[in-house]
Amino acid sequence: MRMRALITCEYSSASVAKAISSALTPDNLPLPKGIKLTTLSLGKKVISKIEVEGRVETFLGTIDDLLSCTSVAESVISK
Repeated sequence: MRMRALITCEYSSASVAKAISSALTPDNLPLPKGIKLTTLSLGKKVISKIEVEGRVETFLGTIDDLLSCTSVAESVISK
């Protein structure tokens, strides 16, 4: 089964969005076979596109991982 998600987070400034995007980028590679993840900043937004060919559990786990990493990056940057 192929699943896709697009997650958009909006921040107070473009510089914060860029910092969050940069913090998430190293987690994008290397990925297991069947998983594609891209993250970029666009203005005040961070946009992540997730594509998984496989199990629903893998898809949900990938989303959970991305959101957990986003939360950590937000905590560090807001200090």
